[in-house]
Formats: sequence, C-alpha cells, structure tokens
Amino acid sequence: MEVKEVFKGVYRIDRRLATLNLIPGMRVYGEELITVNGREYRTWNPYRSKLSAAIMKGLKNMGIKSGADVLYLGAATGTTASHISDIVAEKGSVYCIEISERSMRDLLKTCERRKNMLPMLEDARLTNSYAYDVGSVDILYQDVSAKDQADIFIRNSVFLKKGSFAYVAIKSQSIDVSRRPESVYAEFISKVSMHMKLVEKTILEPYDRMHLFAVFQKPY
Repeated sequence: MEVKEVFKGVYRIDRRLATLNLIPGMRVYGEELITVNGREYRTWNPYRSKLSAAIMKGLKNMGIKSGADVLYLGAATGTTASHISDIVAEKGSVYCIEISERSMRDLLKTCERRKNMLPMLEDARLTNSYAYDVGSVDILYQDVSAKDQADIFIRNSVFLKKGSFAYVAIKSQSIDVSRRPESVYAEFISKVSMHMKLVEKTILEPYDRMHLFAVFQKPY
C-alpha cells in the first residue's frame, strides 16, 4: 500500500483518507485500522466526517496541524474530533464543546483514552462558561445544528488568534428549511464576513446534502 501525506498529519492510502492513530489499536466509530511500515492509520470516512468530506472535495487551506489548539463546537460523539486529535497529537489540544448529554456519554469514552481531547458539556452560545478553560486557540471548528449558527460562530471567534483559520459546516436545513440552500449560505457568509475573511468554500455533496463547508481567517 502506498501512503501519501496530503496535509501535515493527513494521509491518503490508495483512495482513502486516514490519520496516524494516536492510540494504536483503538477505534472510535468502527473505522478500519491499516498498518503500513509499522505505523497504524485510521481510515477517515468522508460520509461520517464533514472535514474529511471537505478534504476529499479539494480543501486547500488546512491549518490544523501538530501542536495546534482547537476549539471544536458541536463535537457530538467525537468522530471528527478524534481525527483532529490524531493530527494535533500529544502537544495539541481539542476542546470539545457539546450540548447533548447523550452524545457526551459516548464522547467521554473516547476522551478517556485520548488525553488531548477535553470534553465540555456546554452551550456554545454561552462562551463565558468555558472562556477561562479555553483561553486562545489556533483553530476554530464548528459543526452545530442551530438556526443561529452564524451568531455562534462569530461569538466564539473571540477565542481565535489573529491570522488563524476558522472552519464551519453550514447546515441550511437547520437554519431555515423553507429557503433555498444557496440563499441560506449567502446570508451566513455575508454575516460572518463582517468579522472574518472568507478564504474558501465547497459544497459537500455527495457526502452530505445541503451542507456548505467554509473556511474563514481572522484578520491580523
């Protein structure tokens, strides 16, 4: 098998994406483990992870790297967050904000082994409740289902260091099911662009319907 690094910490094995497993032998969501030249990789399913889908669709700006501190809004059970955990490795941190107690139960199981994943049962709208623990971060990543996704994104950008990247999966059906997705995306981007610069965007189909993945950069 040929292993090619497409971004720092992100690999392509044949036609599949993968990350180097931080905890060898441990699966998070039933993903396949592949060993090549003594190194164990976790396959990264683009149908289960919007970041993986965005990479498959040609994402150009990947600021998530070893040693980075990431604020992850909407970590759910930890699928994508665990791959980010692989990428940032031991010297990085993933602050996992999740509002659902049910999802948090599964997330906690993953975080028990992955010490660089820090679970927080919090509402991402209430930034003051976790501001002290988070401080400033290198990356903001958001994947939440809410009508006020743009407001949540803007509010949490206060934690982002100047010049750093912010990633967001815009879910049109969660914002307004009665409007055309293109209209919802345009409104979201217009609102956020008052605070951060749009760097790139891509529709996630066929991996996710009615989702736009966007990358912003906080001004210096």
